[in-house]
Amino acid sequence: MNTKLKKWATVGLGTAFLGTGLVACGSEEQAATPAKDEAAVEKAEDDGHSHSHSDDSHSHSHDSHSHAGEMGEGEGGEGGEGGEAGPDMDTLALPQRLAFMTGHVEAGLALYRAGAPEMAAPHLLHPVSETHAAERAGLDALGFDASLFEAVSKALEEGRPAEEIEPQLEAAEANLASVAEKAGGDTVEVITFLMDVIVEEYTIAITDGVVTDANEYQDAYGFAIVARDRAETFDPRAEDLIAEIDALIGLWPEAPIPPEDPAPVGQVSAQASKVILALPAAN
Repeated sequence: MNTKLKKWATVGLGTAFLGTGLVACGSEEQAATPAKDEAAVEKAEDDGHSHSHSDDSHSHSHDSHSHAGEMGEGEGGEGGEGGEAGPDMDTLALPQRLAFMTGHVEAGLALYRAGAPEMAAPHLLHPVSETHAAERAGLDALGFDASLFEAVSKALEEGRPAEEIEPQLEAAEANLASVAEKAGGDTVEVITFLMDVIVEEYTIAITDGVVTDANEYQDAYGFAIVARDRAETFDPRAEDLIAEIDALIGLWPEAPIPPEDPAPVGQVSAQASKVILALPAAN
């Protein structure tokens, strides 16, 4: 597989989770959002994956991007997980912060369940590491239970297979879902934010048609899963939106272990824009 995976050879998984100096999901490369990713649109056209309304989609994304918070260097204004472009956790609204953290967790859980614990480790770091404390600010008051994620990280450290602790994994997911329900927020704004970050991180992840940053590739998948969960909260049910998000998720393997032939950046960007176009109009 032509994938440059990050190495954990010099530390154990326990150190990876408990050490605050370790970082993950990193890249110093800056990436565009759907609103500004002209290069991605051109690539989509070259690859034959763009659609006749993609320019309109990106215009819509530009209008909506103001909701998502400013993209700065590093996650949480802390230099991030290697200095990649990302939302500033100090200024990002709580519902978006929660969606961002949950996306990392969803990527980690998918990898853990797929038998890739070393790939899962950096993503599951977010709920238990002081490095990412800014993401969790204010969540305790909404019922965030860090002990659930500490139990998952301990099981990972001990090398226990995911199937042995499936109840704990489900409890961790349920806790995040409960916190999200209490956090509220405008679902249109949250999904728009997630589409922006998906394209930003996917653009970082792919170089010349190869996955060169596995963690960002996996993060983008996790954010798509969170968007799908948020889309289910619309009443009446947003069938068109859910279909477009399902099509987006389908651009990754079932678990986001990097393949040799990942979907092109332009295809992901175009599909993210279709998701934004399918969002229900404000009442």
